[in-house]
Amino acid sequence: MRILAIALAAFVATPALAQTAPGIAPILTTPEAKDVWTHARPEIARVTHVALDLRVDFASQTLAGSAVLDVLAAPGASEIVLDVDNIDVQTVSELDGPALAYQIGPRETEQGLGSALTIQLNPGTKRIRILYNTKPDASALQWLAPEQTAGKAKPYLFSQGQPINNRSWIPTQDSPGIRQIWSATLTVPGDLVAVMSGDRLDGEKGQANADGSRTYRFRMDRPVPPYLIALAVGDLAFKATGPRSGVWSEPSMLDAAAHEVGDVEKMIDAAQALYGPYRWGRYDMLVLPPSFPYGGMENPTLTFLTPTIVTGDRSNTDVVAHELAHSWSGNLVTNATWSDSWLNEGFTTYFESRIMEAVYGKERAALYTDLDWDGLQRDLKAENNGPTTRLHGDPGATAGQLDYFKGSTMLRTIEVAVGRKRFDAYLRSYFDRHAFQPQTSAGFLADIRKRLIKGDKALEAKLQLDRWVYEPGLPANAVHVKSATLAQVDAKLAAISKGAPVSTVNPKGWNTQQWLRFLNGLPRQQSPERLKELDETLGLSVSTNAYVRSAWAVLAIANRYEPALPGIEKFAGTVGRGLLIFPIYEGLIAQGDWGKPIAIRLFAKSKATYHPYVAGRVEKLVAK
Repeated sequence: MRILAIALAAFVATPALAQTAPGIAPILTTPEAKDVWTHARPEIARVTHVALDLRVDFASQTLAGSAVLDVLAAPGASEIVLDVDNIDVQTVSELDGPALAYQIGPRETEQGLGSALTIQLNPGTKRIRILYNTKPDASALQWLAPEQTAGKAKPYLFSQGQPINNRSWIPTQDSPGIRQIWSATLTVPGDLVAVMSGDRLDGEKGQANADGSRTYRFRMDRPVPPYLIALAVGDLAFKATGPRSGVWSEPSMLDAAAHEVGDVEKMIDAAQALYGPYRWGRYDMLVLPPSFPYGGMENPTLTFLTPTIVTGDRSNTDVVAHELAHSWSGNLVTNATWSDSWLNEGFTTYFESRIMEAVYGKERAALYTDLDWDGLQRDLKAENNGPTTRLHGDPGATAGQLDYFKGSTMLRTIEVAVGRKRFDAYLRSYFDRHAFQPQTSAGFLADIRKRLIKGDKALEAKLQLDRWVYEPGLPANAVHVKSATLAQVDAKLAAISKGAPVSTVNPKGWNTQQWLRFLNGLPRQQSPERLKELDETLGLSVSTNAYVRSAWAVLAIANRYEPALPGIEKFAGTVGRGLLIFPIYEGLIAQGDWGKPIAIRLFAKSKATYHPYVAGRVEKLVAK
């Protein structure tokens, strides 16, 4: 790949450097590395370091303060272009120097690209200071009232940057291919705690201020893509889960959360044994309130987790394994653009299954992988194997969870073809050689051809790499891992489908994956009597497992089963995880005149409890 000359002069990535403190990360300038979701022109001038100094104001729901940006400019560059979205910029200047002229372009809202902030540079400008404040509707930030939290007493704030939301609170070049180091000072109300996705510099309690506030300082000295800068502020407590790990949450959730993620130290050991050293120091986790939109978010040093994984039986620890795996695939080696997000998610889903196998055994790993295969088949069918089933395509256009499931199936297929030992050696080398660097599909394919296939024409033909990445559908060589545990569920499904009483199911001891196989495998058309039997016998409407509640809601909605609606409305108003909420609204909209009014009413009632990302997607659904 061609690497930007000015960056290359400052830093050349090697495994030795990558394992210590890497310098300025390279960027890619090949055509396929052009990011259409940024206004930045990093080949002219780029950001290498961001220093934030912000005050968190819950009354106005804003962050206010400054960002100091270190700039690396090509000779003769007269401007730098940043990404901002609805940020109130007050002044721009050189650090401790003169004001700099700037212009904010028109705001693009359809894809959330925001505006270009173009700043004029003086000869020799190295550091820029931007005074600004955010707006209450910043797309990356969710401000929770006390009643929306577990404790019901104090407010809460958290951010979600992926894919391009951080430009709503950080004026920087918001592209995954422009890696940056950062530091931050956060001043928050004195009775709250701040956490961020970087090294803590002041302990758990920060520093007390004369006005009753507290200040917390953080630092990330390894270059990361900007979407991985994250914060949370709330009534938070910490509990260690091992020498390298621990969990943050609201105090009332802390013990249950710590129990649920209690295997994390084993997972870290397993991951390092597979693909090399963990390069981020600590691996802490934050269990957020229910409105968090994802299962997890791999923010370095502080994975964000949904409380829906806390079911008491550790059956959803695959989410923890997945986010941990991102410490290599995604955080260490990152897709240069969102057209190649499978390089993050497909690699990570494959890596996740390897961690699960190492910690829990082959059958437990097969259970998750087999269920992923079901999801892959649903996505392919829903899109009729069309263009959105390609791994590489327009950013944000990939169907469903295809990046995860098709991407991981591709890697598993390569593993089976070349042998696990050989493939593991290649992947470990891959992460070492590309540590702290961006990557494209074309770059990965070139690398694997050079270092794994090595001119073996028969192997090249067998793997069908280009077919996997650039063409729709599923290649015929795809490897399907089958679970014996889920095969037993399938036998019960077959009996139920033939009319056996629901009481014969006997789901005592089932984990989440068994429940999902059963509920998603039931015929979509059911009589009201059968639905009533299912609900009352299996306790579906009162289940404490959010995955069960969502799957049951989808089945009930498909049959317009109105007795389930009160439970569905309650669930959709208390859980904000997109994976569990979107299918409910999609199912209601699909039911036309019956379902759409319910969806509109439900969204109006629940919108305030959703993260802006989830609210925006649901709003588009109900507006159709």
